[in-house]
Amino acid sequence: MSELVVVGIPNGSFDQNCWLLADADSRQAVMVDPGEEGDRFLAELRQREWTLTDIWLTHAHIDHILGVATVHAATGVPIHLHGADRDLYENLPQQAQWFGLRASTPPPVTHWLSQDQVLLVGSHHFTVRHVPGHAPGHVAFVTPGIIVGGDVLFAGSIGRTDLPGGNMAELEASIRKEFYTLPDETRVLTGHGPETTIGEERRSNPFVRDR
Repeated sequence: MSELVVVGIPNGSFDQNCWLLADADSRQAVMVDPGEEGDRFLAELRQREWTLTDIWLTHAHIDHILGVATVHAATGVPIHLHGADRDLYENLPQQAQWFGLRASTPPPVTHWLSQDQVLLVGSHHFTVRHVPGHAPGHVAFVTPGIIVGGDVLFAGSIGRTDLPGGNMAELEASIRKEFYTLPDETRVLTGHGPETTIGEERRSNPFVRDR
């Protein structure tokens, strides 16, 4: 099978991670969570001569969707989001006001994600896992050896639950059911900060440790 190439791009005032996932043979790529610096993500695609096929969103908080409009305007690719985050997504201008920022309503979502749905990056299959707690419609994308986890599980931390729609009990259940059941060596591509592994967090995460 072709190599899966993973590129993380920390960006913006929220220090958010946008992830590019590409099939080395076909040079097809998806973009996960385009944050503030949409033009920068597009430049990375051009430099690597990758063709963007989709935008995948783990959830619809402002720091993960500010670049959707820029990327979509340049590429026209489909936008994927879980329906439980529809209100958050469509209310991006209101989210921006909370932080003293300005943002327009983003382009319409093309496809609504669901649990166990399978998505493709070239020849690579990713399975959608619904992982609420940080946001009602939060999802993660799983392929052997990797989980693109958004703001659920971080290196030594977990996602906050004090924003609208947050729920600590749901977040802990999501981590135990959909993250900690993966093999220890699985890379966790996080929404902020450095990547980690399932084994490391299962052993030492101070907020949700394996029972």
